[in-house]
Amino acid sequence: MSASERQFDSVIVGSGPNGLAAAITLAQAGQSVLVLEAEPTIGGGMRSAELTLPGFTHDVCAAVVPLALASPFFRTLPLAQNGLAFIQPDAPLAHPLDDGTAVIVERSVEQTAAGLGPDGASYARLFGPLARDWAKLEPLLLGALRFPKHPVIAARFGLDALRSAASVAKSKFRSVRARALFAGLAAHSILPLEDSPSAAFGLILGILAHAVGWPIVRGGTQNLADGLAAHLRSLGGEIRTDARVASIDELPPNSTVFCDVSPRALATIAGSRFSPGFRAALERYRYAPGVCKVDWALDAPIPWRAPECARAGTVHVGGTLEEIAKSERDAWNGVDSPAPFVLLVQPTLFDPSRAPAGKHTAWGYCHVPNGSTKDMSGAIEAQIERFAPGFRERILQRSVMLPSDLEQHNANLVGGDVEGGAVTLSQLFTRPTWRLYATTDRRIYICSASTPPGGGVHGLCGHLAAKRALRK
Repeated sequence: MSASERQFDSVIVGSGPNGLAAAITLAQAGQSVLVLEAEPTIGGGMRSAELTLPGFTHDVCAAVVPLALASPFFRTLPLAQNGLAFIQPDAPLAHPLDDGTAVIVERSVEQTAAGLGPDGASYARLFGPLARDWAKLEPLLLGALRFPKHPVIAARFGLDALRSAASVAKSKFRSVRARALFAGLAAHSILPLEDSPSAAFGLILGILAHAVGWPIVRGGTQNLADGLAAHLRSLGGEIRTDARVASIDELPPNSTVFCDVSPRALATIAGSRFSPGFRAALERYRYAPGVCKVDWALDAPIPWRAPECARAGTVHVGGTLEEIAKSERDAWNGVDSPAPFVLLVQPTLFDPSRAPAGKHTAWGYCHVPNGSTKDMSGAIEAQIERFAPGFRERILQRSVMLPSDLEQHNANLVGGDVEGGAVTLSQLFTRPTWRLYATTDRRIYICSASTPPGGGVHGLCGHLAAKRALRK
């Protein structure tokens, strides 16, 4: 847009969950707001599309959205009035093993513990109090950085969260089953499981499974983006697609700008506005390994050897703690693992609207070196076949996205990184810099997943950035 067009109080670059959340927060405060989206479709990581065959709806990035339900900001919005509905699978998670059984994470801590045999009591001691106290932990984990209101509960969480996943798994559990389960949860960190704070991800995702569940969005995650957009428009906000911003100088000079973009993109489009030191900090920001993602159109459900896997929306495919740890370490060290840990979602078991009658979809990815050019679909399917013999025979069509393909769909996924940057200890609390959402230009803010509280479909990076700007 040119500077001669209508003046807006705030312009938001990017329409992912954080960009839309920032826009809604500002519009609620009475500001005139414009959202500019580079792609033809809004949503960023919340988009859905027919990636394989007509009639098969696949989530391009985010598929399971526990943080959308946990988000204290999203809870305040009337999204259900715009047709948004969440579906809770019978069980949040299954983790199959080579003996033909699977560990199942149920909504109930007690029921989950009952399936862990000798480690059941240990699981209940670890997750029971944390799930019970989720409402008190939520402001600490999903709110602005501040001293915790419940320091004892925060300390109980933090003592284990700031450790490595491998050390927590080995110190808390003795069985292969329980250790494998915790390893799969923690592998969402995209960190080596020997590194801190990988355990934090295992704890948070386990807590969320019990506290809010691991839901999917009826009809595809795109419907969450559309619901947010509809609410923004009801507040007077404007959204324009196919509106790529090459430079901040293209925008009205008196508007405050919120960038739902990666630090690298921020340096590109606004670097001339920043101090040399701040620009250099953005350029030094470290990204996580990427992902290779596969979507499948299937003629029948996945034939799991452990039939209880069909109760779960999400399946962690990778075997033991040791196997998962090697896969994650390989990706971090620049190696394409021959036996990758696979995160798999089977949405049509619970939402048949996503495929023609009797047909199914599945969604899965593994972690790979950032920017990897290797097609890992063969290795991914071999891992699934290991626990579901006959899986390949049910494939009607597949869509494979390498890191470069993902980045082409969404420029924030730098090198295929879906976390918005490595969640190392040095980037856990001060991302992308110690200024958090602010920059050295008082009219420019960053509000992407590269700011606290980080990745996930929760909108809180945008909401908190907007609240900070409004206070100023």
